[in-house]
This record gives sequence, C-alpha cells and structure tokens, in this order.
Amino acid sequence: MSAPGISVLYLPHPEGPRLFDPWGRDVVELVGARHDLRIFDRDQPHAPQLAAADAVIDHGGASGTHELADAAGRTRLWQILGTGFDHFDLEYWRSRAIPVANCPGALTAIALADAAMMLLLMVARRFPESQDDLREGRFYTPAGTELAGLRLCIVGYGASGRELARRAVAFGMIVAAIDVVPLPEAEREAHGLAFAGAPGDLDEQLALADAVSLHLHLDATTRHTIDARRLALMKRSAFIVNVSRGELVDEDALIRALTEGGLGGAGLDTFAQEPLPADSPLLSLPNVVVTPHIAGVTAQASRRRAAIAAENVDRVAAGLEPLHRLV
Repeated sequence: MSAPGISVLYLPHPEGPRLFDPWGRDVVELVGARHDLRIFDRDQPHAPQLAAADAVIDHGGASGTHELADAAGRTRLWQILGTGFDHFDLEYWRSRAIPVANCPGALTAIALADAAMMLLLMVARRFPESQDDLREGRFYTPAGTELAGLRLCIVGYGASGRELARRAVAFGMIVAAIDVVPLPEAEREAHGLAFAGAPGDLDEQLALADAVSLHLHLDATTRHTIDARRLALMKRSAFIVNVSRGELVDEDALIRALTEGGLGGAGLDTFAQEPLPADSPLLSLPNVVVTPHIAGVTAQASRRRAAIAAENVDRVAAGLEPLHRLV
C-alpha cells in the first residue's frame, strides 16, 4: 500500500524506558520506516505534541487521558498497541470523533496459550515446593500430578483459548470450553473437545473440572466471573490459571480458598492490583505460581502487534478504514 507518510506519535508505557524494548523498538522500526514517527515526551508540553499527530500509537491504552484526546485535534487514528481496553475510555474518544483501534487477541494467542500451559504444568508439578526442597537439599519430593486424564475447563474460547485447547489435548487432558459464541458440533469434534457450552453451563463445568483457565476480556459482565460462590463449586484438589485480567477473579476469595484448603492451587499472571503488593499472600503461598503479567510478552507477539499498527497507519494515510476499529 503506497501513500504519503503522515505524522505519527508513539505513546510509550508510562513506566518508561524499561518497557520500550521490544514494543517501542518494533513500532519505531516498522512505522518509522514509512512515516514521520516521534516519541511522546511526558516532560514536555503535551498539547503541541498531540496537535501535530495524524495518528497516535498508544502502548497499552492506560496512558491515554482525556487531556490527550482533547489535544488530538487532527488525529485520524488512535491505535492501542494491546488487546485489552478496559482502562480506556472509548466513549470519550467517540465523543471527540477520534477512531480507535486495537490489536486483536489472535496476535498474542500463542504466547498466552504457552504461558497458560506452563502455569498448568508448574502448579500440577508443585513447582514452588520443589524449589524450596531444592534449596534445602531435599530431593525426590514433592509428588506432583500428571495432566493426562485431568479435565480442563477453558472459560472464553477465543483465539488464546483455542490455542490452549490444542496444547491441552496433546497432553492428554479432557477439555471443556465455555463461550458466549456457540461452537458447532463439527468444530467441537475437530478441536477434540469433550464439551462446548454457554455461560449458563459454567457452574456445572466448574464442578467437574480438575483445572480451569480463564481467557476472557474484562468488562462489567465478566468482572469476578470466579467469585466465592463459584470457587466453592470447584473440587478441593482443582487449580485455576489466569493469563487474562486479574479482576476476572475475586482475589480475596481466591486467597481464602487457597489458604483454607478450598482449592488445590493457582497459576496467575494477572492481578487485581499491579504491581502485586509485596505483602500479598500470593507471593508466598506454596500452592501458587505467579508471573509478572508476561504471558503475552514475547518477541514474536511484539512484532505482530507493531505490524498491525503499521498497517493501520498505512491505511489511514491512504484514506482507508483502520482494521480492528473499536469506535
């Protein structure tokens, strides 16, 4: 697609340089090769930087403020570099007539599924306890659990949920899927699923599951999908994995279940508060594996997101509609 270059402003993550690589580096390389790309400087007046931008690439959406939207006088695209937009005020951007697009979940589906599978394995094989034993010189314990034969309930059967199903089936797990979009019988069989149902089937499937993995967007309807009532439905030996959004789970209820024997374990990449407070029990519980919101952070995922951002800037420059438009 050939079109004159336009002015593009990249909004790095508010935490600054340590998160520039690979996300910012890939954006600079792919977008900067064809357009006049500048990096937003938070220490300089904001309005002049925004006023000159035909397109804005926002690292994660959380850095976009009403002040910036008000200053974006000629902006024809606000490209969120991530998938989630739960911290982004879409309606305000709509009121300012600024088109907003995101990067679809398929771009990080492989990364998320790999991470979910890793967490499933680490919880099943009691990784935190094994590390304690290793440091103390105790070998040959603890005894873990094999995944083969366990029933996994995937809640949210979009791109990452489907990728996880492929991996789990290959490990010999019995996989059930819950999603708002009905899955045809032929597709269920092709994916090797034992069950595919709707949100109304979730309680029943939680009670049957040995493991649960969450792959949902966060909004008013999905917040605390897993609450105290639903945790009580699950087997005491079951474990839960979350690589999506922390607030899909009632964290206080989860901690109680984990400490009081109501749940076997958890593998968590996302949390209700990030960074996770240093005094959080989740950091020290022997049946919990935690990672610092890195499930979707891979070199390949960064490159794919930057490529979508670059394509959308090209499209706007050519007078075309951006892909994956939200408003």
